[in-house]
Amino acid sequence: MIVKDEDLELLAREKGDVLQVLKLDKCSGFSTDGLLHISRSCRNLKVLFLEESQVIEKDGNWLHELAINNTQLETLNFYMTDLSQVSFNDLELIAERCKSLVSVKIGDSEILDLVGFFRSAVFLEEFSGGCFNNESEDTNEMPIVYPFASRLKKLDLLYALLDTEDHCVLLQRCPNLEVLETRDVIGDRGMEVLARSCKKMKRLRIERGADEQELEDEEGVVSQRGLTAISLGCLDLEYIAVYVSDITNAALESIGMNLKNLCDFRMVLLDKKEVIADLPLDNGIRSLLSGCNKLRRFALYLRPGGLTDVGLTYIGQHSQNIKWMLLGYLGESDSGLLGYSRGCPSLEKLEIRGCSFSETALATAVLQLKSLRYLWVQGYIGSETGLDLLTMVRPYWNIELIPPRKVQYGEGREIEHPAHILAYYSLAGPRTDLPPSVIPLGSVAQ
Repeated sequence: MIVKDEDLELLAREKGDVLQVLKLDKCSGFSTDGLLHISRSCRNLKVLFLEESQVIEKDGNWLHELAINNTQLETLNFYMTDLSQVSFNDLELIAERCKSLVSVKIGDSEILDLVGFFRSAVFLEEFSGGCFNNESEDTNEMPIVYPFASRLKKLDLLYALLDTEDHCVLLQRCPNLEVLETRDVIGDRGMEVLARSCKKMKRLRIERGADEQELEDEEGVVSQRGLTAISLGCLDLEYIAVYVSDITNAALESIGMNLKNLCDFRMVLLDKKEVIADLPLDNGIRSLLSGCNKLRRFALYLRPGGLTDVGLTYIGQHSQNIKWMLLGYLGESDSGLLGYSRGCPSLEKLEIRGCSFSETALATAVLQLKSLRYLWVQGYIGSETGLDLLTMVRPYWNIELIPPRKVQYGEGREIEHPAHILAYYSLAGPRTDLPPSVIPLGSVAQ
């Protein structure tokens, strides 16, 4: 969204005395002059959210005005905005004056300059954005975090250059942690420390480590060992999203047996290991789904052979309440998809990637999934005309095709993009802004 300084000035002038929450999420077109109006006039502001917005930085006066005018702030977020003219004294003053401050996300500021801020932010639960710029190998700066670690409820380590040992040392000091986001460099050992030390965990997100960021660690893989530990130690978990290098049916069964509050489960099996000994995962997935009755969102991205047609049918049979689902490289044939689609009575949104289903099977599945409102398929067995998809045509149901195409990637390299299907309900009818690469099914049928 484009937001101008004039817009922020008008907002501050007309609603400054009552405005409590301002979220500019991935916005552009405004500068720190616009923020200055907000900081001066909106003295009851509780949330100022600017994450990933493109802010034109003229000076740091907006933060100083916020520090001297506001005592109500609870959340301050200008993470990934390139705002660099930040006074550490202003941050410390905000922490001193705003006794309800619980969440702060800033840019890459030297964390050693934030000692005063941390000392004053006595109720801080979430912090992101600091970094250690001292490159001396003889200096271990992690202890600066320890005094307030026991108060943290949320911890984002996705871009922290921590190895497995660093994760272990930090997490054992965070008994009140409820939300953790990090990369698989945490390793199974870090997951075990998390399970022992952080019994209040509710949300756990483990992303894939980036080799180019030198986040690899000899222990930095998550497997069935780490997931099993989590299932036994963090019984209040509601959300798990994890990239694993190895997995077993027993680990999935343990999740189904113990994590009864789980509402959202997402797992991607990486290709780091050539051989996964315990595939297919049919029985483990059945146990997980049948045991976690509160699941509303479910994503499973495996590899060929990871789940048979029988396992795919199990997903349909044991997904009574799930509304969103992502399936990647699952099943063996159309039979699995048809067995799956005879279940899932509550499913509204389905995404399929890399599964070898025919157009006829996809169309039949859509008709059997009575609650479905949205379908996105990447990679399938297409016909020459696409007309086999006409079986799923119904009122207000729009179908769009993207044929397979080659895309230039780098110098002299081409990548084959598979065909896509997008189908969705819309009372407004088909889109009128389709790019050339997208073909509405109606034009195919003519």
